[in-house]
Amino acid sequence: MSEIQFNHVQTAHCECGVISNIFRFYGLEISEPMALGIGAGLFFGHLPFVKVNGVPGTTYRVVPGAIFSRVCKRLGVKMESHTFSSVEKATLELDKVLDRGMPVGLQSSVYYLPYFPPSYRFHFNAHNLVIYGKKDGNYLVSDPIMEHVTEIDPASLAEARFAKGFPAPKGKMYYPVVVPKEVNFAEPIKAGIKQTCSDMLNIPLPWFGVKGIRFLAKRLRNYPEKVGDRKATLYLGNIIRMQEEIGTGGAGFRFMYAAFLQEAAGILKRDDLSQLAHELTAVGDIWRNFAFTAGRVCKSRTAAGNGYAELSDLMMQCAASEDVFFRKLAALKL
Repeated sequence: MSEIQFNHVQTAHCECGVISNIFRFYGLEISEPMALGIGAGLFFGHLPFVKVNGVPGTTYRVVPGAIFSRVCKRLGVKMESHTFSSVEKATLELDKVLDRGMPVGLQSSVYYLPYFPPSYRFHFNAHNLVIYGKKDGNYLVSDPIMEHVTEIDPASLAEARFAKGFPAPKGKMYYPVVVPKEVNFAEPIKAGIKQTCSDMLNIPLPWFGVKGIRFLAKRLRNYPEKVGDRKATLYLGNIIRMQEEIGTGGAGFRFMYAAFLQEAAGILKRDDLSQLAHELTAVGDIWRNFAFTAGRVCKSRTAAGNGYAELSDLMMQCAASEDVFFRKLAALKL
């Protein structure tokens, strides 16, 4: 099996990074922010009744895989995707595709990737990476959130691909079979913006979009009284982690989405999108301020009750700012 000549570029978010890197291999240039925007990846959800590693689920992005499938649909890319019942079948199929000279995207668990620093390993089963060959028995890895390409032994890769828990990767692998060389990005951009605005404003449930931000803000104020100081700190720490550490580029994808709007403004020749990009960056700064203040609360550098009340107010400010922003964006005649 020969090494595929694969151009690795480090990105902030694994799914968007894999899209950008693997499409580039086939001659289709798309930036990481453009993948996020066309894939309508920006979102917010808080599900207190869904526990992930013992804490309520909070997300600043759509479900794993949705960005990829939406980008493919809107750009006319056809993908082959498989899951497997056994390590043996998954390994055999991976090697077959690599033998054909094709890089392969994989879903994996961060916890079992030995090239991650120990402090960054935790049970997150929706990490995306690219395998682009084999060398001396090890697989060659282009992990988009890493600065350089690396290697992984077959046993560790098998563990990562078949990790237990939610969502179970089940050895998932995927690769393009049809990639257009040239694409008109205008209509995919418009479709992505329209869907993101709808997701943030129109879902008629209290846990999602701007409503979801307000929902969490109200609960946050009473965390210490409701669940106790220890659990309150764990719950708050998870909110920060999902916002700032899970490959988002910061502020729960808000900065990256602003970069998408800036790029879209050039393609569509719309100065109003450029202005809204600046406004969203300002919203991202409020989210960053929330994360900084939350970090101080977690480290007990402020009085617990007052700290959670301040955080609740900051998150309400985020909700109000996003409500205004997405209504402006939705009102544009694109």
